[in-house]
Amino acid sequence: MTKETQHTILIYMEVERKIDFYYKLQKITTYHELTVTPTAVITAKAEYTLNSVLDVSYKPFSSQTGILYLHTNQGVFPFYINSSPQKFIDTFRSFKIG
Repeated sequence: MTKETQHTILIYMEVERKIDFYYKLQKITTYHELTVTPTAVITAKAEYTLNSVLDVSYKPFSSQTGILYLHTNQGVFPFYINSSPQKFIDTFRSFKIG
């Protein structure tokens, strides 16, 4: 696979909290893809060029979940994940170095 066709996808989740008609708290979880390509990091709501992404870090929790932090020149964006992000981080760093 050439570098132009390489990409890595990581699934992240967003939890939205709403109060329903009966005043009960509803938690709605949606799953989205976080993709790193040789030119950009793409989320469900935004796309960041690789030049604007400074670093990626990960903070694991004890329950097999964790937060992947995307450090950009626009701020730090958290992504809640349920799987190991090591392949995603390695791919990102290989694109930044290469």
